[in-house]
Amino acid sequence: MNIASLREVVSAEEWQLRVDLAAAYRLVALYGWSDLVFTHISARVPGPEHAFLINPYGLLFDEITASSLVKVDQQCNKLIDSPFPVNPAGFVIHSCIHQVREDAGCVLHTHSRAGVAVSAQKCGVLPISQQSTFVLASLAYHDYEGVALRDEEKPRLQQDLGDRNFLMLRNHGLLTVGRSVQEAWLSMYTFENTCRIQIDAQAGGELHHVDPRIMVGMEKVMKTVTAGQGAGIAWPALLRKLDKLDPSYKT
Repeated sequence: MNIASLREVVSAEEWQLRVDLAAAYRLVALYGWSDLVFTHISARVPGPEHAFLINPYGLLFDEITASSLVKVDQQCNKLIDSPFPVNPAGFVIHSCIHQVREDAGCVLHTHSRAGVAVSAQKCGVLPISQQSTFVLASLAYHDYEGVALRDEEKPRLQQDLGDRNFLMLRNHGLLTVGRSVQEAWLSMYTFENTCRIQIDAQAGGELHHVDPRIMVGMEKVMKTVTAGQGAGIAWPALLRKLDKLDPSYKT
């Protein structure tokens, strides 16, 4: 693909956001969470216009670059010309969350095999792993209403999510909200592993649940285990991994 660089077109702040978001798409592909072209990661562009960046519909996640990301407003109008469309289902889900969550710097949605499998289970996420304790501390559920194409679903999705940062879309997949791209990605890493562990554990014997008292104050625990850096503790290493494999996400 020959996509013109936007590095000199957008602000330095937006360019850095584009690079981080493109990296998140590449990492989702690298870790096997992508579903061809059918899921989405969005990031809010700083500024009063409440614009956000989302994937160019039709590109695989390992093809996405900083310049190919599409910048749209709350009505899905492109703010910078792009040859690519935006997935309407992705726009419905992401725009309604950005609309009501000022802290939603990034929204990440997947259809991974383990995530969809657990989303189809009546029990939802079980407290059976260390990973699950972080998820359960801020988890919400939204019942499946078909492919998310209708604006009328937005208020219910917003209400179900509330102020939580992990959302299980029943019979559909996983979603995380983060103040930054890095935070939403690390949350999804934890969410995805929670689901993988659960499916694996259910194939064995009787499950042992974590004592619910352990799940009190998990936000403080997360700060401690990440040396106060949150997602920043892992992000530079992930970028180094990408740079070794294919640095074209930065173009």
